[in-house]
Amino acid sequence: MTEEKNAALVRVQGFWEKFQKPVIIVVAVLVVGIGGWYAYNEYILKPKEEKASDALFKAQQYFALDSSNLVLNGDGQNKGALYVINTYGGTKAGNLAKYYAGISYLKLGDFNNAVKYLKDFSTDAKQVQLVAYGCLGDAYSELKKNDEAIASYKKAASTFDKDESNSAEYLFRAALLEETSGKPKEALELYKELKEKFPKTDKGFLADKYIYRLSVEKN
Repeated sequence: MTEEKNAALVRVQGFWEKFQKPVIIVVAVLVVGIGGWYAYNEYILKPKEEKASDALFKAQQYFALDSSNLVLNGDGQNKGALYVINTYGGTKAGNLAKYYAGISYLKLGDFNNAVKYLKDFSTDAKQVQLVAYGCLGDAYSELKKNDEAIASYKKAASTFDKDESNSAEYLFRAALLEETSGKPKEALELYKELKEKFPKTDKGFLADKYIYRLSVEKN
């Protein structure tokens, strides 16, 4: 047994002598990488996030007041959402600024810019994402890009169906746009889905009328 232990020890020592340099290099790279990641998050990303949030604060207030131009461009003393997007890209506040910018452009009738910013926005807050998809659908619809509008409305309707009122509204818009685009079969299916999923909403109550009309026309 002693000889076997000695042989095993020799093998271990031989392995270490052969591979100690690459092992040390790998460990060093991991240590440097983890240290660099921590330093980046603590000393660069975190302060940047704080500055971005501070810069966006006034734009958020103007958004609540429905002052779209001030949301976008600021008031001369405070920066607007566009500044935050351009200066603090990659931050959470920079991402949220795209939401404020997209909806503000939609309200101002600048539908191309509304699409630009809403299309690039995403969040784990499902109720906010629902509204973003819905507004993106509105912007596409105004641009007569019906297929893109319908896809966005359907995304909105399925993102957070606990918000029955808004989900039903956007599913209804998708169905209506399918119908006016000359696709009664697709529209009928969406009206049926509306009735099934959201029967207690305003649009759910209306679904029967549209289902009946399209069924009569179909026959």
